[in-house]
Amino acid sequence: MSRRHVLDGVKVLDFSHYVAGPHCTRLMAEAGAEVIKVEAHAGDTSRHLPVIKEGRSGYYIQHNRGKRCISLDLRTKEAQDICHELVTQVDVVIENFTPGVMKKYNMDWAALSKVNPDLVMCSISALGQEGPLSKFPGFDYIGQAYSGVMGMTGQAGGPPALSGMAFGDISTGAHAYGAIVSSLFHRANGGGGQFLDITLLDCLFSYHEMNVQVYDASGGQMVPKRSGHRHSFVAPLGLFKCGDRYLIIIAIGPQWANLAKLLGREDWLDDPRMADPVSRNENSDEINAAIEAWLATIGDAEKAVKILIEDHHIPAAPVLDVPEVMEHPHMVQRGIVQTIKDPVFGDLKIPASPMKYSQFPEPLELQASSVGQHNEEILREKLNYSTEQIASLTESGVLGARDDT
Repeated sequence: MSRRHVLDGVKVLDFSHYVAGPHCTRLMAEAGAEVIKVEAHAGDTSRHLPVIKEGRSGYYIQHNRGKRCISLDLRTKEAQDICHELVTQVDVVIENFTPGVMKKYNMDWAALSKVNPDLVMCSISALGQEGPLSKFPGFDYIGQAYSGVMGMTGQAGGPPALSGMAFGDISTGAHAYGAIVSSLFHRANGGGGQFLDITLLDCLFSYHEMNVQVYDASGGQMVPKRSGHRHSFVAPLGLFKCGDRYLIIIAIGPQWANLAKLLGREDWLDDPRMADPVSRNENSDEINAAIEAWLATIGDAEKAVKILIEDHHIPAAPVLDVPEVMEHPHMVQRGIVQTIKDPVFGDLKIPASPMKYSQFPEPLELQASSVGQHNEEILREKLNYSTEQIASLTESGVLGARDDT
């Protein structure tokens, strides 16, 4: 029998909202997993984020494609019982409530592992399930602040800056996806179920590819700080203006010699002050001034990038804005922008899944659900509930009424 995709047959119960958890379950749905999303009567709060068209959110659509939705009042025992019944039939539970909320709903790991000992449960949070900060609510930028990432973002000597995107949420969702899939592999080899505590803080802190070890190994002599357009410890590596736009130039390996020759500074190749990236960083003002002077003679960023890359094999790139990325021929060929079809929006462009599989080259056709869209379908199909039972649960408020947005 042919498989729908790599995770065909994997069943997921998703209690997550906003971005980190939904991104994880979106990746799973795009890989063929069956995902049931549990929402409150009002739905995931992200349903109210722009762009809104006829009451439907493009933001929600992007992060929740391919999931069936059941709307439940989790404060009620009846809703909790329904969830426990569903847990017996799934492989994975994902949630990203503030730590403690799932326990309040009788759906923490201690409770659900008794219901399904082979369960893989993943709790995603900003700061973790344990520790002094664990009970605090959090979003992407909270994780960026506590992890030191925000402290490294911004101009040298200036205030920290917002990144302008939720890369903490997205990357944590991707880390959770990896942890879940590897746990399923472990379970398939006889390892049983397990609990995963995945946090934005941990994932974002791991992004310090050199800051932590540099500070520690130098005995505190090298302190990572915001460096604006230039790298803190390595040169030449930074943003440079050419004409009316910026480009990034990096020449820290064999390309250093290529750059020195391009700038007419072959003497640097025998200069002990320029012997390695760290020593060059101590003399970065001289190097950066030479780069800026050369760029001034070119005056056009596109031409400068062509000379750097094609003629001298020096890593460089123009800094593109979002529309430029979406329209770039390379990005179009790579398919990083995906056009999906939505019953309200029609054609809608979103970032495509970065996962590419040779056996499944075409993306699955997936839709985002409206609130409570699959209440009856899920209860009938999964739990064999009768029409009368479903009507009673709806009337009592355990089930949310269907909302077609």
